[in-house]
Amino acid sequence: MNAIDPSLEAAPVADWRSYPIHADLMSLQAASDHIAVTWSDSRVSPFHHQWLRDNCSCSQCVYSVTREQLFEIADAPEPLHPQRTRIDEQGQLLIDWQNGHHSAFHPGWLRAHAYDDASRAERFAQRPQSRLWRAEMAEQLATFDYHAVMNDDATLLQWLLAVRDIGLTQLQGVPTTEDVLPVLATRISFIRESNFGVLFDVQSKADADSNAYTAFNLPLHTDLPTRELQPGLQFLHCLVNNATGGESVFVDGFAIAEALRQETPELFRILCETPVEFRNRSRTSDYHCLASIIALDAYGAVSEIRMGNFLRSAFDAPVAQMPALYSAYRRFIEMTREARFRVQRRLDAGQLWCFDNRRTLHARTEFDPTSGARHFKGCYVDRDELLSRIRVLQR
Repeated sequence: MNAIDPSLEAAPVADWRSYPIHADLMSLQAASDHIAVTWSDSRVSPFHHQWLRDNCSCSQCVYSVTREQLFEIADAPEPLHPQRTRIDEQGQLLIDWQNGHHSAFHPGWLRAHAYDDASRAERFAQRPQSRLWRAEMAEQLATFDYHAVMNDDATLLQWLLAVRDIGLTQLQGVPTTEDVLPVLATRISFIRESNFGVLFDVQSKADADSNAYTAFNLPLHTDLPTRELQPGLQFLHCLVNNATGGESVFVDGFAIAEALRQETPELFRILCETPVEFRNRSRTSDYHCLASIIALDAYGAVSEIRMGNFLRSAFDAPVAQMPALYSAYRRFIEMTREARFRVQRRLDAGQLWCFDNRRTLHARTEFDPTSGARHFKGCYVDRDELLSRIRVLQR
């Protein structure tokens, strides 16, 4: 391998991250519209001229303070081609373009962004994967100590990774004062406000504007399915729980969706493709959202569940499709009631749930408000903030 300057290997490139060098650039082969790079492990990666020019990170193309791009590919000459290409003594790819512009590409960055089949498959395999769970989660619940999360970044990262990959966690040893939750939530990022406030109190109220603020059994749901973007994370901090009943129930919506995909793929397809309207009306607000119950990401994996029967409007589908829609909807609800998927736990004072609201459906069994006080404090943080905090901690 070439002798690499250690500062080059550790240097951040354009986007605040550092790229270790796993393979050296060994040779270049020119083609009409691309350069084929051969690496020290024999992998060959073609890079098109437009792609290379588009990703130049020099000070003319990327502002060094923000590390955001200034250059737009429409400003490059067409047809675009290099005048000269070479590998320098530090192992970088250097390109002199026909209009006099010069580009240098760090080998670690170039390998990390290579788009040959092997490199893309390698990146795909390294993507975070959801860890699906069923009833056995009750015995394997990801539990963390509040003080460790607040004072140790390594523990904070482990907690956030569990929230990302499992979607259900519990913190223990949380002080039972009302000022604790916002401090904990902002350990991740800023809190998302809704019409229920920055923070909300989950307790029985005579003038309730949501079934959550009653003593009724609350069926499995995601919060705010009536919004274009449902909240990502939900926090529920138990300040006091002396009432009879009121246990928390959870199911992994991703696990149910995948089971539905395997068992009855036609019903799964219907819930992915059929828009359903959710609405939430009160004296001072009126929210509506039309979206599918199951959403898929760009790779076809389940990325979001939207469910709240008590917030659902009448189905609006073509006559011929209505029976099938009801079959799919009934089957999904039936699966959420099956013991194989359900986790049921009581949350006591000093404990806190944090879960992915766009994945983990939650419910509450009925409780007797005359048997004792029950008061949870809640808030939301968007999923994007969780993922951003994870990346910053990791880099």
